Amino acid sequence: MSIGLFGLAFVVMLGMMLVGIPIAVSMAAVGIVGGIAAYGMPFMDSIAPVVWGVHNESLLTSIPLFILLGELLLRSGIADRMYIALSAWLGRLPGGLLHTNIGSCALFAATSGSSVATAATVGTVALPSLQKRGYPMRASLGSLAAGGTLGILIPPSVNMIVYGSLTNNSIGKLFIAGIIPGLLLTGCFMLYIAVSALMGGNAMREPKVPMAEKLRSLVHLVPPMVVFGIVMGSLYFGIATTTESAALGVIAALGFVVHSGKMSRELLRTCFISTARVSGMILLIMTAAFILNLTISLTGVAEAMTKWVAGLGLSATGLILALIVFYLILGMFMDVLSMQVATIPITYPIATALGVDPIWFGIFIVLMCELGLITPPVGMNLFVVHGIRPDKGGIEDAIWGALPYAAIMILFTLLIMAIPQIVTWLPAHM
Repeated sequence: MSIGLFGLAFVVMLGMMLVGIPIAVSMAAVGIVGGIAAYGMPFMDSIAPVVWGVHNESLLTSIPLFILLGELLLRSGIADRMYIALSAWLGRLPGGLLHTNIGSCALFAATSGSSVATAATVGTVALPSLQKRGYPMRASLGSLAAGGTLGILIPPSVNMIVYGSLTNNSIGKLFIAGIIPGLLLTGCFMLYIAVSALMGGNAMREPKVPMAEKLRSLVHLVPPMVVFGIVMGSLYFGIATTTESAALGVIAALGFVVHSGKMSRELLRTCFISTARVSGMILLIMTAAFILNLTISLTGVAEAMTKWVAGLGLSATGLILALIVFYLILGMFMDVLSMQVATIPITYPIATALGVDPIWFGIFIVLMCELGLITPPVGMNLFVVHGIRPDKGGIEDAIWGALPYAAIMILFTLLIMAIPQIVTWLPAHM
């Protein structure tokens, strides 16, 4: 298959997605048609082992476990109490509760693994209070949409698991690599809020909370911190695999749900159904992605693309800069998961052939996916926070509110390009 034909197939696949055909169907159709065109009907015989191999991979068991972990913490009310506790500590900063939005998103991201779930959860808790206290809706929606993107950068992250599965890289190292960038990006968001509040001359702050009350509120931060410590500690010290650490996190979350008095058959039923629905969608898309990858590998497209890019004389830096533009445009029209599984089989071998560290490239891909979550017209987090705003205004508030954070993400990507050790230092010490 020539590069031109592959480009045509890629455009057709994107077109199918944009007209509403399910992502998995679009990818599988292009993969199957391309494989049959190249090898005839015998190609179909090679699909069954690929599908079996995908679903027989124990690593993918961690996906439903991490999703269940987030569901348990969400449904038990732990997120609500976490927001109240953080507001006591961060509310006096210039920008007030906007800092609490970012901090709560970061902390919930450390247990959820999903950006959409993070934005929806924290937004549901925060927006009524923000409106009641007179915070500008544009700034409120922007901080929640951007804070929600931390859900796929701060580990555990479902999108890192997808990347690791598609590229055969260590999920544990990817998780560890996301810690420092996740914390730094959180700090950049909060710095922007403080500076913009001070420069605007209307730096809203919350009333001062007595230190005794602040200290009492810390108990509400214990569940997410303990769960994060168990998951990441067991990975960092080599005590457990990714799947085992996810299971340990679920057990810890169940313990906190029982302690909160919210444990019930109905709560478990809701959590299990939601987990099954999201996990089924993700695994179906991954199955289709592996079918497409089979076609790409058998037809030699990845090798041809690598040679073509190498022939252009691009350096690793030049390639990454080109990919920033590519993913910025693609993220305007595709959701995060489909963008990952459709492009990683092509961009990953090219990047590694030019000497880009595979773990660093995984964090780069996640950052680009984060960018896609808040860039219109298909930024998922924009629709999530718009859908839960209490005043039912237009979506343009969410779009304009999130644009400064998109610029921060691009600048942060340039920072980790200049200082790759921000990403690679922790994994190197595992």
